[in-house]
Amino acid sequence: MYLLWLRVAAVLYAAGCVAVFPAVLYGALRWRSICVHLAGLAFFFHFVSVVEMLVRAHRWMPVGAREIESLLGFAIAGLFFLVWWLYDAISLGIFALPATFLLVLVPALGPGPYVFPSEGVRMSWLVAHIIALMLAYAALCFSLLASVLYLVQERRIKSKPKPGRAGWAFFDWLPPLDTLERIAYATLEFGFPCMTVGLVLGAVLVQETSVGAAYLLDPRVMASFVSWFIYVVLLLLRRRGAGLRGRKAAYVSGVVLVVLMAVWFANLFSQMSRFGPK
Repeated sequence: MYLLWLRVAAVLYAAGCVAVFPAVLYGALRWRSICVHLAGLAFFFHFVSVVEMLVRAHRWMPVGAREIESLLGFAIAGLFFLVWWLYDAISLGIFALPATFLLVLVPALGPGPYVFPSEGVRMSWLVAHIIALMLAYAALCFSLLASVLYLVQERRIKSKPKPGRAGWAFFDWLPPLDTLERIAYATLEFGFPCMTVGLVLGAVLVQETSVGAAYLLDPRVMASFVSWFIYVVLLLLRRRGAGLRGRKAAYVSGVVLVVLMAVWFANLFSQMSRFGPK
């Protein structure tokens, strides 16, 4: 039964992850309440699963990668609720809840290696994994492009070009600064769930490889999750960071794009990222 409770906890953690982002990024009180209740239920079922798992095994120490991941996720969730109770700081949930979900996801698949029901299902997951990550990178590139055009338009406006004057006249087609700023942020918001879905699908796909539950130890996989972390930080800075607009936003987006592209190229040479037909 411990596996059933763990799967229930994983679903509730996933729902809590969805709720925590509008709660933190937009300060929505309703989403804040939903997030706390969902995560609280997930933590309760997670606790039941951990206790039942250890009692059933007649020991109090975890053995194996899946048990360690489950207990580590439980510890992260417990620390989050402790900080939230003491300081009412739900903002940390934007990192703690997704980390807990990813740690719980693999143990919730079962004690042994995960096997897809059919090759067709497996290939569907693979295609979705690739499309989601490509959309995420495309969105970040588009956000950077909008930020660069913001710099061009800003410089053009400050130069006060005369009508019909050569040089800056070529850029008369550029939209207003506010529109470019909104485009840059909207594409980031679109790309973030794509990257999240891509990483989750990849975490499941890799369970059929020889690496299995120990995939988190691979440096390239760790780099992928670090890139996700950087994406979250960029969203927070763009939404709630003071003064991170225009020129500063373009520079920060450029740095993030370089990091993410480096991770992407590293994954091209990773044996773990080759989920093609066996």
